[in-house]
Amino acid sequence: MSRALFSVYDKTGLVDFARRLDAAGVQLIASGGTARQLADAGLPVTQVDELTGFPEILGGRVKTLHPAVHGGILARRTDEHLTELAAHGLQPIDFVVVNLYPFQQTVAKPDVSEAEAVEQIDIGGVALLRAAAKNFESVAVIADPTDYNAVAEAVAAGTLDAEQRRSLALKAFRHTSEYDTAISAWLTGRVEDPAALPTRLSVQLEQAQVMRYGENPHQKGGYYTYAGDAPAFEQLHGKEMSYNNWLDLDGSWLAAQDFVEPTVAIIKHSNPCGLASAASLADAYDRALASDPVSAFGSIISVNRSLDLATAQRIGDLFVEIVAAPAYDADALALLMRKKNLRILRATGAAGRTLSLRSVYGGVLVQELDQSQDDLSPANWQIVSRAQPTDEQLADLAFAWRACRHVKSNAIVYVQNQATVGVGAGQMSRVDSVMLAGHKAGERAKGAVMASDAFFPFPDGIEAAANYGIAALVQPGGSIRDDQVIEAVDRLGLVMALTGTRHFRH
Repeated sequence: MSRALFSVYDKTGLVDFARRLDAAGVQLIASGGTARQLADAGLPVTQVDELTGFPEILGGRVKTLHPAVHGGILARRTDEHLTELAAHGLQPIDFVVVNLYPFQQTVAKPDVSEAEAVEQIDIGGVALLRAAAKNFESVAVIADPTDYNAVAEAVAAGTLDAEQRRSLALKAFRHTSEYDTAISAWLTGRVEDPAALPTRLSVQLEQAQVMRYGENPHQKGGYYTYAGDAPAFEQLHGKEMSYNNWLDLDGSWLAAQDFVEPTVAIIKHSNPCGLASAASLADAYDRALASDPVSAFGSIISVNRSLDLATAQRIGDLFVEIVAAPAYDADALALLMRKKNLRILRATGAAGRTLSLRSVYGGVLVQELDQSQDDLSPANWQIVSRAQPTDEQLADLAFAWRACRHVKSNAIVYVQNQATVGVGAGQMSRVDSVMLAGHKAGERAKGAVMASDAFFPFPDGIEAAANYGIAALVQPGGSIRDDQVIEAVDRLGLVMALTGTRHFRH
């Protein structure tokens, strides 16, 4: 007779699965609360301490760590191993059904104590999973309740084969790996300086999407999420996301969510071609689109409010790849879904990561996300020009400075009335970025304000901006030629604020 060992924390589907194995002639063995639940359901179950002849000790810390358990799991079905088991009065165990204490969920709770966390570090469960997974040649290990049905069907049909056991083993090893990674990360935070980057960073990713290709058709591409984390977005409609879609969505979403007022970010090739805040989302969309309506064709649009019907109507016939929002009004969603290929995404509210990882040749670069706050307030700036900003200019400068950190360096942003009117991004020369933004803005540059993600090393960038009609600018300062730049600002009658912080985005 085949035997199955049950020891689960998550008892979802437990009784039904055990009942199906029992009906197939499998003997049930279980520990602690798992055994009680099976017995309460009227199933014949052997307690682990009956199998081992030894009671649970240390408050349940030790219950399955015994040769009667692990010998039965690890024994290969060879004459040598089976004879050795029989000599000790032991029998093989053919199924191991185990899931682990909820360590990840426990340490995610605010103010969890170290003692509480330590008690949720599973020992016996991990040992059972690894032992069964190692011996997948003969043992089926089931770590995920979603696999219960497939296993039960295979057992009933007599088709549970080596290929299925191998797949289950892989899932078990991945599960224990993710579990150990979570414990390591938590303990790292207790041992190392929490203000410093960890000395060792373990990242577990799971494939969420296989793409037709990567950036180009000759490259393979896929989308991976952090194992154990809820997905950041739910796709409600439209074609499958592409590699470049995900890249652009990242820039679009972060830009829109960085603002408090109703805000629309229109992104093309990872850079904002339009970014605006207004009293309503629909007005913000109009202003963002006006920034560069030509580049908005084929763009990604993100908003920081529930997307309403008025905004959906504004999007109208414009060809857009993606619309992303925290939520959608029902009538707005119905209207957008008339566009067959439009990808419509809703943010799930899942917590984001505080570290940014980027692969480079031979390694990975790690940094904190650019989430500085102090430099975003004009109250912390230094006005270094003789001319002083008006309240309207100061508000636009604050918007431009916040927008600037979402533009690829060298970043230059022209703003009027809380909306971009020209963006210069990714140029090798800062002067070129000034001129590109001016070209995009045209007549709208007159009286507008400008933000630069880093200092001006020479006055030429300031002089170029003045030629387009810029009236005020904000930049970090810190150049050895700041005095020359300030002199040029005063000579041209401009307003200039220094923030003391730069916002490169490569």
